[in-house]
Amino acid sequence: MSNIPAFSGTIERRAFVKDLLDLCPEALVVPGLGSSNYDVFAAGDRDQNFYMWGAMGGAALIGLGLALAQPSKSVLVITGDGEQLMGIGGLATINAQKPKNLTIVVLDNGHFGETGMQHSHSSLGTDLTAVAKGCGIANSFKVREASDVKTIQQNVLARAGVAFAQVYVKADDLPRALPTRDGVYIKNRFRQHLGFAPL
Repeated sequence: MSNIPAFSGTIERRAFVKDLLDLCPEALVVPGLGSSNYDVFAAGDRDQNFYMWGAMGGAALIGLGLALAQPSKSVLVITGDGEQLMGIGGLATINAQKPKNLTIVVLDNGHFGETGMQHSHSSLGTDLTAVAKGCGIANSFKVREASDVKTIQQNVLARAGVAFAQVYVKADDLPRALPTRDGVYIKNRFRQHLGFAPL
């Protein structure tokens, strides 16, 4: 008999991400490696999406750098539990920097979706919300109902500090919706959206 607890996520991740992005049309979006990339792209490709290909664990810190560089814009990181677990120490750095315009959304299905759906630490006892609070991010909360997407929207639009939302999603293996893998194109399109010349 397995001692691994049943994971309790019930939110449809792809629908949730689409709803969130529809509610935050001006946000600069950094999706984490893997399924979060696919979810964001499936919701509708946008110039302000900075898709990740590589740099596992780096989404929240890329979001931090972007938030510090663009303080008048809302920055929204949408990542998964596995990706955030790999970059867990970044939460302490984010709190130390205290940007006013960064919201981190962790789509937590309790599994490593990209490597075969093995159980991740979040289904083995690690409480990501408690970790974020322990790093000093006081506005850290759990989302168990799809309707709570509006709470995240309010944080994105308010630009009143760092927010961290752990969203309990179903452990579904969804079809991949693949954005371009051309990193130079992604970078230059994003720069042009911000009014900078391509490099």
